[in-house]
Amino acid sequence: MEILNRKAKFEYHLLQSFEAGIMLKGTEVKSLRLGQANMSDAWCTFEQGELYLKNLHISEYEHASMFQHEVKASRKLLLRKTELKKLERRVAEKGLTIVPYRIYFSARGHAKCEIYLAQGKKEFDKRNTIKDRDVQRDIDRQLA
Repeated sequence: MEILNRKAKFEYHLLQSFEAGIMLKGTEVKSLRLGQANMSDAWCTFEQGELYLKNLHISEYEHASMFQHEVKASRKLLLRKTELKKLERRVAEKGLTIVPYRIYFSARGHAKCEIYLAQGKKEFDKRNTIKDRDVQRDIDRQLA
């Protein structure tokens, strides 16, 4: 199962990707495997030199007992120290941010989050994106 942040490509220029592990509880993993998550409003932030994923909505697992996880808790992202320092330096630059793009499970069964170093798009860039998408849709209609 794969959860995508569709707004990310529209809102940002995605510059460089990183693969990060996510620290999760058991019921969070089970809900993710069922695809019960929404990352449209999620963002990443640094706290005391560690990277956290904020506002990721993972629904409660139906079959869990009273030990349920918090729906919008902040979750720690696991990266190598060199990658963390590099990201922290780049985010300190003006206009760059870290955007979570997709959550998936690796071949070994570990939950991974693909994050991007990104720069926000201006309004005219967004209009160009919409225009390109409409042109491509028209071309596909004529070919079909």
